[in-house]
Amino acid sequence: MFTNDKKITAFKNKVWLATPTMHGEELKWMTDAFNKNWMSTIGENINEVERIAAGKIGRKYAVGLSCGTAALHLAVKIAGIKRGDKVFCSDMTFAATLNPVVYEGGEPIFIDTERDTWNMDPLALRKAFELYPEVKHIVVANLYGVPGKLDELRAIADEHGAVIIEDAAESFGATFKGRQTGSFGDIGVISFNGNKIVTGSSGGMLLTDDAEQAARVRKWSTQSRESAPWYQHEELGYNYRMSNVVAGVIRGQLPYLEEHIAQKRAVFERYKAGLKGLPVSMNPFDAENSVPNYWLSCMIIDEGAMCKQVRGDTEASYVAEHGKSCPTEILETLAAFNAEGRPIWKPMHLQPIYKNNGFVTADGNGKGGTTTDVGSDIFSRGLCLPSDNKMTAAEQDKVIEIIRSCFN
Repeated sequence: MFTNDKKITAFKNKVWLATPTMHGEELKWMTDAFNKNWMSTIGENINEVERIAAGKIGRKYAVGLSCGTAALHLAVKIAGIKRGDKVFCSDMTFAATLNPVVYEGGEPIFIDTERDTWNMDPLALRKAFELYPEVKHIVVANLYGVPGKLDELRAIADEHGAVIIEDAAESFGATFKGRQTGSFGDIGVISFNGNKIVTGSSGGMLLTDDAEQAARVRKWSTQSRESAPWYQHEELGYNYRMSNVVAGVIRGQLPYLEEHIAQKRAVFERYKAGLKGLPVSMNPFDAENSVPNYWLSCMIIDEGAMCKQVRGDTEASYVAEHGKSCPTEILETLAAFNAEGRPIWKPMHLQPIYKNNGFVTADGNGKGGTTTDVGSDIFSRGLCLPSDNKMTAAEQDKVIEIIRSCFN
């Protein structure tokens, strides 16, 4: 158990994982919507946010939607995923990445994680096509703002005539080989949720180069109204369109994207320097080919430095050991000092709701119990650190001191 030998004091104000950083221009554009009475799902803010996002990411069309999950749902629908279709999905991600596949009756098949970026493993994806050659859709996430091996994944998809839906919800502003994430999939998705690098409090965006796709998504997102003098409906619709008020917040945030990324990078670099000498490492990325947006700074404990940790479905415990620690101990200790961390996303193949779904590793069928399960290992030894870009250097130094104390 942690002992506070150095009498570290708790933070007076909570140090958060990630919170919105507002600048004032957000209120300007919200007020503009109010003054012009465009308080619904049409207006100048939406048009401008769509234009800026499409231009930034390098897509021809962007459709503003109520949230990232709504964007993923309509991406799944426009990609043609239907009941009974198997779909290859990132395994170590938030459930929202793949739940929309199930909304449309599809069956997620989970693809294991690689260690270089903590994203979908191209070797496992290639193995999956050997096991399920009929699959024609892939949902790929860029975890914690770090681009995956997007060129390799794209090449494998093209070999098999498969469509990629790229979930760039966490990686807006990150690049791989000079290209923005969100531009590698046939369809891309970004999120403006409250804790993202740029926020609207809510909101999401679907990205495509296909004019017909963009038009259909816009139609679906406003209850699929037909062009008629009355409310005419010929297909199922949804109430998914972005609010012009929410778009005002996003419009005020977008000019600060690069500033937020620089601040997040500074947080990552301070952790990297401050944790030197401990048996830990930061979440990895391909420094030669990619520039993350550093949305969340994460760390993983060396295998030999893990104390005993047991996790159930909803609870965890550990046995303290000098010189060693584990995510449970560190997260509980941070919480005791009024700082917020989080576990790594629990892999989807370990979730009770998806326990019967297929899971493929680089070695083969991961359900056989004889293959290396990379995602489970990262989940077991990794954690997300407080990564708020408003955290001061002094506050971060204290977080680092707290983490160091867990190994003493």
